[in-house]
Amino acid sequence: MHKKYAKKYQAQLSKIDSEKLYTVEEAVKILKEITDVKFDATIDLATRLGIDTRQSDQNLRTVVSLPHGTGKNVKIAVFTKGAKQDEAKKAGADVVGAEELIEQIKQGNINFDICIATPDMMGLLGSVAKVLGPRGLMPNPKLGTVTMDVAKAVNEAKAGRVEIRAEKAGIVHAGVAKVSFDERKIIENVKHMVSSIIKAKPSGAKGSYLKAIYLSSTMSPALRIDISSAAAA
Repeated sequence: MHKKYAKKYQAQLSKIDSEKLYTVEEAVKILKEITDVKFDATIDLATRLGIDTRQSDQNLRTVVSLPHGTGKNVKIAVFTKGAKQDEAKKAGADVVGAEELIEQIKQGNINFDICIATPDMMGLLGSVAKVLGPRGLMPNPKLGTVTMDVAKAVNEAKAGRVEIRAEKAGIVHAGVAKVSFDERKIIENVKHMVSSIIKAKPSGAKGSYLKAIYLSSTMSPALRIDISSAAAA
């Protein structure tokens, strides 16, 4: 670790009680105080769930629309043809096309964060599924990214639509806000995300579901959150 960063990190740690369970309100206030970077840092939420992702009925994958957006400028690609291309462009899609975009992906050019497609494009996208899938970019009708209403899908993605999925250890990571947001908006986004994760509980999950919650900002230590505080409406 670079000496300058290590010193800054230790200074941040000195303001955190590792034994304490913080309310969301307390954690957000502290993170806004201790975050010291030259860019608008992201507030990250990490939850540890009591699920076994090796079991098909315990996987978690869903989409959450945050009330105040993420603050992140996402690049959206829409795979479609004809009049739907104009619709996508008018809605604010950054990349629009069909076969030519498939060729770009095959060449390793992936310059987007979210991929939306009309149903007739799924056959073409199948040829790059092994490229898009591992990156979490493959359109999925269950997540609203395979649709004829491309304008609605683009608008939702631009407004703060976040796709979340549980990793192998049952951990869910999500960027939920920017440090520049006012405290109320960060708190509301955090609680909405936690509530959405609870509502998306897999049918096969047994016993305790929400095991632990942590909040951090870019390059900051994490604060452990009181689950009852985060799950409160």
